[in-house]
Amino acid sequence: MAHPSLRAAFCLLPLMLGACGGGGDGSSVKPVAGNAYADPSLPPPAPIAEANKQQEAEAGLAVNKYLWRGALETVGFMPLASADPFGGVIVTDWYSPPTTTGERFKATVYVLGRELRSDGVKVTLFRQTRDADGWADAPVNPATSTDIENKILARARELRARAT
Repeated sequence: MAHPSLRAAFCLLPLMLGACGGGGDGSSVKPVAGNAYADPSLPPPAPIAEANKQQEAEAGLAVNKYLWRGALETVGFMPLASADPFGGVIVTDWYSPPTTTGERFKATVYVLGRELRSDGVKVTLFRQTRDADGWADAPVNPATSTDIENKILARARELRARAT
């Protein structure tokens, strides 16, 4: 029995060779891949079929869906400035907690990959305080970013557990 990748190469060889040449009459019209050479009654080779299933499942997001949703839910109390599911970046607008006046926060969340891993999310926080001259940048406790990352990870694990 032929190796699956060898079988896939033999199935794709006519398509690749057909794409190299023109119509023979000098025209640039080429046969449409799949219609001219493939037998529609035969199933595609296994490696291509598996790749297509994975692409269809992940077509909407370029990052781990549980980390993405967990991040959105965790920072959802802050106004959302932008969210890019293909780049994996969530940016919030400035948020002032109702219990404190003269202080506001902004967050940028980076979802770093397709796997649910502890290093798959990074949070950067910005803090400003109000003084007589207006808003001024202030330091943020690094533990706060880590706490938010841990909450995102916990929520993502919870979402994955519910899905299975």
